[in-house]
Amino acid sequence: MNIIQLLLKQKKISKEEGEKLSQDAQKLGKDQEEFLVEKKIITEKDLFDLKSKILNIPLQEVNVEEIPLEVLPVIPKEAVEFYKVVPLKVDRQRNILEVGMVYPENSQAQEALKFLARQQRFSLNISLITLSNFRKYLDRFQTPEKEVEGALEKLEKEFGSADDKEVLENAVGTVENTPTDKLAEEAPVIRMVAVILRQAVDGKASDIHIEPTVDNLRVRYRMDGILYPSLVLPLKVHPAIVARIKILSRLKIDENRIPQDGRFSTKIGSKRVDFRVATFPTTLGEKVVIRVLDSNDGLKKLEDLGLVGRNHLVLMKMIKKPYGMILVVGPTGSGKTSTLYTILRILNKDQVNIVTLEDPVEYFMSGVNQSQVRPEIDYTFSRGLRQILRQDPNIIMVGEIRDEETASLAVNAALTGHLVLSTLHANNASGAIPRLLDMQIKPFLLSPTLSVVLSQRLLRVLCPLCKTKVNLDAKTKAFLQEKLKNIPQEAKDDLKINSSSPFFEPKGCSKCSDTGYSGRIGIFEVLEMTAQLSEIVVKDPSEKAIMQEARRQGMLTMEEDGILKVMQGITSLQEVMRVAEENKYS
Repeated sequence: MNIIQLLLKQKKISKEEGEKLSQDAQKLGKDQEEFLVEKKIITEKDLFDLKSKILNIPLQEVNVEEIPLEVLPVIPKEAVEFYKVVPLKVDRQRNILEVGMVYPENSQAQEALKFLARQQRFSLNISLITLSNFRKYLDRFQTPEKEVEGALEKLEKEFGSADDKEVLENAVGTVENTPTDKLAEEAPVIRMVAVILRQAVDGKASDIHIEPTVDNLRVRYRMDGILYPSLVLPLKVHPAIVARIKILSRLKIDENRIPQDGRFSTKIGSKRVDFRVATFPTTLGEKVVIRVLDSNDGLKKLEDLGLVGRNHLVLMKMIKKPYGMILVVGPTGSGKTSTLYTILRILNKDQVNIVTLEDPVEYFMSGVNQSQVRPEIDYTFSRGLRQILRQDPNIIMVGEIRDEETASLAVNAALTGHLVLSTLHANNASGAIPRLLDMQIKPFLLSPTLSVVLSQRLLRVLCPLCKTKVNLDAKTKAFLQEKLKNIPQEAKDDLKINSSSPFFEPKGCSKCSDTGYSGRIGIFEVLEMTAQLSEIVVKDPSEKAIMQEARRQGMLTMEEDGILKVMQGITSLQEVMRVAEENKYS
């Protein structure tokens, strides 16, 4: 029974009116429901309330702003538009896909959804949504792609060429030679880049990946350490988008054979955000990765980073020393730079001269003299460090110790009365000392200069709005109790942890994009240079011997620090195990 027949049955319209409405809708090629609302025969609300009762399907009011980006690729955009269906939410724990449908009575749409669900191994949970809700979805999520397609059409018309490459080369020239203000208002490709940046900032992404594939241009966002697909754009717009980003970053537009690095700053909403750009030539064209650098996010307290209890006390004691070396170790993307900047923020006083040498400068900090290395002109860490020592510094930050010369200079700087902060690639805290010794640092020089080593990884934080308290099964409870046995009692007492502490798991809500997580926090190992450790460094600097001494000190491993954060309700056991597993191969 269609909606007109239903209105006839309820005597809301006459038979003649019904026949005329059906004929008019058919002539205009419009759906009956859309036509009735348009002609104000019935309000949209009344229409869909009626449908909800007839079909026995709940009517859902959807806030399109709360639909998570990672759910969009689940249903192809062609199916979304043709069947008027919207992916709303994915519960990956229970493998349930929530879908909003304007026409759930459409058997073809139902079959198409069931096919997609079977392919991706989801169960369907279907709700009824209104036409206006569906249109809002299209406006928010389909507009960027259509805007780019419109931009290309405009460029092709302007230059009157069927050759995409020629059109885009001309477009790049136009972009380069037109005033920036005018471009921001008129050029659709420029607006498209702005949309990509704004979506990243609004979604709290740390990185934007713009990468050509065989068939299209893919835009992905990294949020809380996980990459999510967002936009899929026509491949032909790739050169114009890359050119616009290069112009913003002041990179060479005509150079696509070698990687380039740059940065730019722009206002997104009410705040100013820095973007660091890196291009990379691939066989399919240039890939661009943009790091989103929000200064407010980059400058936190040590406690906000996850440094608490003994870890916090040891680090604060070493920060107060006027000389020595503080090393932060871990793989790329483990949060080392954020930790160094947080320490610098504590040390940044009028009475001290702080000089940094970075590659690149991530966050600009007032009162700190920051310098970026440029290997292409032989301005390296080692060469820059020699110059820094002539600048009368109290505190020196070296972005990374990469080679023997930089290691030697950093150790000598710490030995001659400077506080030196730096990073090093090592798997854990106990592995940092053998790594420095491999760089030909003499053991008798290392023990008086190295103050503390921090090893760290990042894990996702449970969303505070939807995390769910659960009862542990016997196997998980036994696993946790075994892990807690090895953790020093002092650490458990500091955080008021015991085996009966509540246990939480991710659930997922609109605020956390249905991931169950929101934000990230560090797990740490903090190794202090003590008299006993100094003897070991000189006599037997093996990683095993160093680890035994570290455990005697009361050092927590990163996994144990993670377990304590699980017991505090900060993260989940699955997340700690995921990061611990990744750590085996880092």
